[in-house]
Amino acid sequence: MAAALRSGSLSLDFLDTPAYERFATLAGETFQQASVRTGIPLELLTAVREAIGSPQPSRDDLLREDEMALVPFLELQVSGGFRQSSIEHLLRVYGESTRRIAEAEGAWWNSQVVEPALIAGQSAEAMANAEFAALSTPLAEQAVLGLYHAQQARAWTANLIEAFETLMANAGIHSRLERPPAICFLDITGYTRLTQEHGDEAAADLAATLARLVQRGSVRHGGKPIKWLGDGVMFYFRDPGPGVRAALEMVGDLAGAGLPPAHVGLHSGPVLFQQGDYFGQTVNVSARIADYARPGEVLVSQAVADASHEDGIMFRDIGPVELKGVSALTHLLRADLA
Repeated sequence: MAAALRSGSLSLDFLDTPAYERFATLAGETFQQASVRTGIPLELLTAVREAIGSPQPSRDDLLREDEMALVPFLELQVSGGFRQSSIEHLLRVYGESTRRIAEAEGAWWNSQVVEPALIAGQSAEAMANAEFAALSTPLAEQAVLGLYHAQQARAWTANLIEAFETLMANAGIHSRLERPPAICFLDITGYTRLTQEHGDEAAADLAATLARLVQRGSVRHGGKPIKWLGDGVMFYFRDPGPGVRAALEMVGDLAGAGLPPAHVGLHSGPVLFQQGDYFGQTVNVSARIADYARPGEVLVSQAVADASHEDGIMFRDIGPVELKGVSALTHLLRADLA
């Protein structure tokens, strides 16, 4: 690189443009000093660097300026009495989610800017494309923030509705439906890893095949796909019985198409429909059941099994289990074709 810079065949001038100001400098405070000043436990503060994807620092290492941006939020949670495990979990989710965004963005830039410039025999400045980067960077940040706010609105709505349901149930005014619908979550084991390993084109083909199979499988039994969630799909079924049959058929269809194995969870109960989405405790429990299921399994709650009267389907008792994020034990059964 030094020889190329001296000969003029390589220039790094583009790094001085605002779009490339992403390389943080060191702050004037060590992790130990920041911990003493803010009251943030040292092990929690050092987890900031781990969440970004860097090795764990020592107490005497200086924080970087981008890491300092997280300190006030951590300090607020600690002073508010939040559990350290909960704070660290959120921090690591922030780190993992933004890492995936940044890596996808990097792959997008490489395929659309760098590779065409290399093929055309252009310079490093062309690969950097500082002019386009200056235009796209703030727009990308605006887009990410807009999506984040939309996701916040959805998550906060779900929290509020679940809290209201609990309050109404405690007050004895929570009405019970005669024939409650079912919510189904179907997740693909290793779907994200598979799409990353096989590239954009293969990922698109895989997504198209998956979409076609689950659309047909759900609609055929009176259901509808509601939304895609990274590695899977959420469905609504007006009747739990056909929903179980649809889930079993979709698991089989995906395996027959050579796709990774799916695992499914279904729960039946009242839901609230808003702007094309469904909310409530029924949705949360269904998602947690899907998380609990192993590859190839269709697990259902007792409510689903009680409401199912489909010929050729049997339920094998698993028993009460503890699901993450669900306060009471949930009685689960495994659905199979008889």
